[in-house]
Amino acid sequence: MVARLVIAAPSSGAGKTTVATGLMAAFAGRGLAVSPHKVGPDYIDPGYHALATGRPGRNLDAYMCGTGLIAPLFEHGARGCDLAVVEGVMGLYDGAADQGELASTAQVAKVLKAPVVLVVDASSQSRSVAALVHGFASWDPEVRIGGVILNKVASDRHEHLLREALGGSGVPVMGVLRRAPAVATPSRHLGLVPVAERQAAALAAVAAQGEQVLQGCDLDALWALARSAPPMPGEAWDPVGAVQVRPGGVARPRVAVAGGAAFTFSYAEHAELLTAAGAEVVTFDPLRDEALPEGTSGLVIGGGFPEMYGAELSANEPLRKAVAELAGSGAPVAAECAGLLYLARSLDGRPMCGVLDAEARMSERLTLGYRDAVAVSDSPLAEAGARMRGHEFHRTVIEPGAGDQAAWGLRQPERRLEGFVQGGVHASYVHTHWAGAPEAAVRFVAHCGNGPAA
Repeated sequence: MVARLVIAAPSSGAGKTTVATGLMAAFAGRGLAVSPHKVGPDYIDPGYHALATGRPGRNLDAYMCGTGLIAPLFEHGARGCDLAVVEGVMGLYDGAADQGELASTAQVAKVLKAPVVLVVDASSQSRSVAALVHGFASWDPEVRIGGVILNKVASDRHEHLLREALGGSGVPVMGVLRRAPAVATPSRHLGLVPVAERQAAALAAVAAQGEQVLQGCDLDALWALARSAPPMPGEAWDPVGAVQVRPGGVARPRVAVAGGAAFTFSYAEHAELLTAAGAEVVTFDPLRDEALPEGTSGLVIGGGFPEMYGAELSANEPLRKAVAELAGSGAPVAAECAGLLYLARSLDGRPMCGVLDAEARMSERLTLGYRDAVAVSDSPLAEAGARMRGHEFHRTVIEPGAGDQAAWGLRQPERRLEGFVQGGVHASYVHTHWAGAPEAAVRFVAHCGNGPAA
């Protein structure tokens, strides 16, 4: 059994990431093996979690993967650990739009039978904090709020007023944190700046967060709360069992996965599924490498921030040509969001790979939300008619928004065609989580030429 805590808040901006990452670092500093998790589709927070724990940050997304996979994916990530810390998303009870509790932190807490620690931004309140905590604790009796951490507390006097107000609430105060500039993490148009772009500064911030939690929180009480979680039935998710393939040829096709500072968005399970499906997964950095890894027969370019590195990506002309040649050969190429922009003819006027006859640029408008998608065209990821759930999150636009053969038909929030299927290329703004559709990994590897048969 893995001891576990869910770190939630009444709303975004209360300090969940700071507290969750600080707890991970503080408990890891005590010698515990800590498993980090994040509710929802967020790619950036798990990078900070990984710094704090030395383990891959993993997402728990009931919309994209299905509620039934939440516990198995959790157990897969937490195998062999002493403690799991799960950072929530948005407010505790916020989830997919018009879907009730689906994909909310509350739903994940209930599935995991995990106690919740509520992080409250106390900067503009005193006695009202008791009403707030009482409301969240009583809203859903299946959600067990086992403690509260008060964040952004101004002074000893302020702390006294807050503790006095919460004295009769039945929810113990397990931490009080003052404002501390050292723990702050810079943000920009899509949230926090990823770890890969500020490695040394990120390490310092995570260390400061761990020290702040160590000094301001009752780790013994939090550890006891985590250990109060009951055993979880069922088996851990296993990528080999998920793909269910027969061994293919002797040679393992080499799948190159883009990484580095410009392409930081990925789920750990994608590489695990590609490996289980018979591929050899290698990473490369489009900012530094002038050629694809030798023997590349398939290419995965995930999300990230190419708009921040447009000049550098454009200047790496040898790699742009190599990507275009691979795509032109009919090899499978899966590109999501940042990958879509990289394959376009240009991004903000700078030449990109030119695989797609489309122009991309930054926009003032944020596109954000879950997507229910249907494959419009046969591709290396899906047969036409297959359904997959995903997520969009970007401040860019691409024109046209769909090719002659579109990737997806989106069902909500409005019906539209989106993305490009062109030869072996599948390029789209929609991020997907292959744990919810492992057949995508099987199909992709099979299209590499030497993959196993489904």
